[in-house]
Amino acid sequence: MAGSSPQGRPQYRRVVALGGGHGLFASLSGLRRVTRELTAVVTVADDGGSSGRLRREYGVLPPGDLRMALAALCGDDEWGTTWSRVIQHRFPAPTAASGSGADLAAVGRGGLTGHTVGNVLIVALWELLGDTVQGLDWVGRLLGAHGRVLPMAAVPLDLVADVEGADPDRLDEVTIVRGQVACATTTGRVRSISLIPADPPACPEAVQAIRAADWVVLGPGSWFTSVLPHLLVPELAAALVGTRARRLVALNLAPQPGETEGFSPHAHLEALADHAPDLAVDVVLADRAAARESITELEKAAGRLGARLVLADLAIADGSPRHDPLRLAGAFARIFEGE
Repeated sequence: MAGSSPQGRPQYRRVVALGGGHGLFASLSGLRRVTRELTAVVTVADDGGSSGRLRREYGVLPPGDLRMALAALCGDDEWGTTWSRVIQHRFPAPTAASGSGADLAAVGRGGLTGHTVGNVLIVALWELLGDTVQGLDWVGRLLGAHGRVLPMAAVPLDLVADVEGADPDRLDEVTIVRGQVACATTTGRVRSISLIPADPPACPEAVQAIRAADWVVLGPGSWFTSVLPHLLVPELAAALVGTRARRLVALNLAPQPGETEGFSPHAHLEALADHAPDLAVDVVLADRAAARESITELEKAAGRLGARLVLADLAIADGSPRHDPLRLAGAFARIFEGE
């Protein structure tokens, strides 16, 4: 499964990473250092900010998570770091020095304010080429991306969550919350999620990549809004269950306010099992410090998925709950070598 690069570093073939947002950005930033055949399969349910506006106004897939994945795959050289900054640049609200009062009022009501360069570039290529995957491939070529980025579905999706205690006066009542932003920021406890449409067409290239992979990596990331939605697209779920690839689940460093408030590390695995009861997992990767108080429960939860637990130091040195790309890369390399 592994060969060697001219520099003597092992190169692992055909790795597919699933997720979205900052979590997928972290895993891709690590994985691009240990494989040259990397594919990101990205959630397409965002309905907020620049992505939400472009989705509503142009009827396209929300581009934001796709853009972040492309930025993560940029190299560490001057070309890669510059283009990563360019496509992540968000246009601020105009200042008084930018033009006349009438012009400012018009721009402030819409225009480029709040949009990112990458989102606009991606949508422009989609319009010109008429092909979602081809447009993303062209952006990847421009950036010199170390991998490919694909949407998980061919149509925009809406998330629906069953939330317990969203009403503080009725803590035992389960209510339905719709939309990725609403699900991510709910004050209640998310019990389960579903998709609208319930049977969306998967991106064929994403299905093919999963079936041909040597490793599939799920997480880290917003558990209910970025990681688990992939398991609810029927064709993707079938590919994940049927692939010969080994499956690795990378856990978060801390619960996410709102979406997974109060979740222990093993609760994340229990939620995964609830949403994909037929999915077997080979490895669960967790940060040593984050799992310190629940190692026994985490080992049991991993075992119920068929996985072994691997602990490593994954957080950046400043103590904040963010993954260090180099530490992640090292952990991925050790796991891949061990298998």
